[in-house]
Amino acid sequence: MTQDNRPTALITGASRGLGSALAEALAPTHHIIAVGKTTGALEELDDRIKAAGGQATLAPMDINVDAAMQQLCRSIFDRWGKLDVWMHTAVFAAPLSPAGHMPAKDFDKSVETNIKSTARLISYIAPLLGADGRAAFFDDPRAGEAFFGAYGSTKAAQIAMARSWQTESVKTGPHVRIVTPDPMPTAVRGRFFPGENREKLANIHAEAARLLPQILD
Repeated sequence: MTQDNRPTALITGASRGLGSALAEALAPTHHIIAVGKTTGALEELDDRIKAAGGQATLAPMDINVDAAMQQLCRSIFDRWGKLDVWMHTAVFAAPLSPAGHMPAKDFDKSVETNIKSTARLISYIAPLLGADGRAAFFDDPRAGEAFFGAYGSTKAAQIAMARSWQTESVKTGPHVRIVTPDPMPTAVRGRFFPGENREKLANIHAEAARLLPQILD
């Protein structure tokens, strides 16, 4: 299989953490379209993918910028005509705070990133995936936990939306998967649990390898 006819995999939130690990794990078989806000981190990912013989298209974009996401999806259609895989790892992790004292700006950004932008992306990407494509969302069940009001509620809403799409598309496609990663030493988790012993957490590359068969089956 040549680079030009490899299946395509869009990863939103590919700069670091699980998103970058998934990109590296898929790169031997897929052309990676890596979306993230940090250009330097995307370039480092591209270097690792190329060193392993893969190929990536970098899209240093913010998923909350609607025009950028429209342009991205249009560019995917113009170049490839479709999309084979979409994995949505982008998330905003608001600082922990009591429910009665959540800063409005943090809650608003949680709603915008975790709910509204996810809804827009589903509407833009579903036609590209068609009946045979795969979409994956990554659960982090924090709803109802103390101090997780902003993150827990909006992440739960994101997953509820994904489950609705999953149910609606059972007969028509695309194939929507919702998986739950084991705790990993990511920057997001580090902000939530700064004193945690990170040596006991799952390796992000091992988790990517474990989750991919669940997503691509």
